[in-house]
Amino acid sequence: MKPTLDMVVSPHDRSPLPGEALQLVQLQFQPKQRWVPSRFNARTLGDDGRLILWNTLSGAISVFAPEHSDAVISHLSRKGVTAPLDKVAEYLSRRGFLVADDVNELNLFRVKYGQQQWRSDICELILLSSEDCNFRCVYCYEKFQRGTMSPDVRQGVRAMVLKRAPYLRELGISWFGGEPLYGWEAVEELSPFFKDVAERHNLVHHQDMTTNGYLLTEERATKLLDWGCRTYQITIDGLPDEHNCKRVGRDGSPTYDTILDNLRSLKCRKDSFGVIVRVNFDRDNFPRLGHFLEVLSEDFGGDPRFRLRFRGVGKWGGPNDDQLSTCGIGEHRAAVRTLRKKATEVNLSQEGGIRDSAKPGGQVCYAARPYNFIVGATGKLMKCTVVLDTLDANVVGQLYVDGTTKLNDEYMSKWVSPYFESDKMCQTCYMLPGCQGGTCPLTRIRYDERECSGIKKVLKEEMRFTLAQTVSTQRAAATHAS
Repeated sequence: MKPTLDMVVSPHDRSPLPGEALQLVQLQFQPKQRWVPSRFNARTLGDDGRLILWNTLSGAISVFAPEHSDAVISHLSRKGVTAPLDKVAEYLSRRGFLVADDVNELNLFRVKYGQQQWRSDICELILLSSEDCNFRCVYCYEKFQRGTMSPDVRQGVRAMVLKRAPYLRELGISWFGGEPLYGWEAVEELSPFFKDVAERHNLVHHQDMTTNGYLLTEERATKLLDWGCRTYQITIDGLPDEHNCKRVGRDGSPTYDTILDNLRSLKCRKDSFGVIVRVNFDRDNFPRLGHFLEVLSEDFGGDPRFRLRFRGVGKWGGPNDDQLSTCGIGEHRAAVRTLRKKATEVNLSQEGGIRDSAKPGGQVCYAARPYNFIVGATGKLMKCTVVLDTLDANVVGQLYVDGTTKLNDEYMSKWVSPYFESDKMCQTCYMLPGCQGGTCPLTRIRYDERECSGIKKVLKEEMRFTLAQTVSTQRAAATHAS
């Protein structure tokens, strides 16, 4: 039977209804009538009386002069505000501190989380250019069982990046070890390759390096900066007597003078770069770190490219754990407070506060992201730099010479699962957008426990520190520029 015309062509297509014209349809939204404080707000007063607000979902940080604080706080009361909004309320709503009373902010967070977590246009690699080290630090947990990344693995890295590059927007490379500069052959081959690929495919590209600084000579620094490696973490544990006992060469030699010479050489450059000078402290070296900061300030005071990071020595799984004189939690916080104050007095820039991790996801461990992998010297794909291949579940796959990978889905799921979905405490926490329940997946895997972000534990102190450091950094930058 031959089909009728109506079975072949819609009647609406043959003859439009009389009087109808093509019109653009505009969605009409019901105006919001009532606004309430966001469940993700945090606030405190600075030492100078200014009000500091931080919304962990929007990432906004706002500071208000003391004379404006009462008006802002009144807008953030539980009773909320009704339309039409005045200028203060409009500002607070734009920044995310006020939200419509019918908004489900947990669901808004879930959308942001999905957009961050399940991305296929980012590739982040932590490359162990060498798994050996030229130091033997007393608190180190690594085993030093392998040397420089093998040529086959380097070829595998190149092939993998080339395959993925057409689909990427961002390529991030972190050099780690062992000591990454101990495997200079691998760095020298791969670092310029990454820069070239990023330029050809118009990718956002950044490289950083965690190094002891001993082999960061002027010649190597010139090459690394040219290849796009512009962020470094270098550790100095105090004055020569303390440092040379804790961060000793593998042959027993002192290391302090060589590191300082290399840092001074960096300071003489006009390049744009950043160095985190990490200072590890324990009960032994803490009493003399104030004098160390004075000495350090003679070279690096007022240069915002060099920022300090204070960390207490921990028992991280090394052979000397029982002999380490570590600080307790209270001691640690008091020590950091003291060192920060001293660093400010001697005009040294510092890392810390909420400034560097204020945006959603800013406190999530790299290991929790499915697009981040450690590539070992033999091609093992891992997630956490603390345990490397000493934990079976951390070896999530293998990289092959042709750039293909084989992943263990069971192990991968342990690292990248949205733990907050099964954790009611996380779902009710105002810090959820920052840590997303993934501050430390290793703690979840080992002990089935949540580990809250360090910022949450001293939140108001960190907010005040952020305000003070912002002012100090602005002054230092202006001085350095002049």
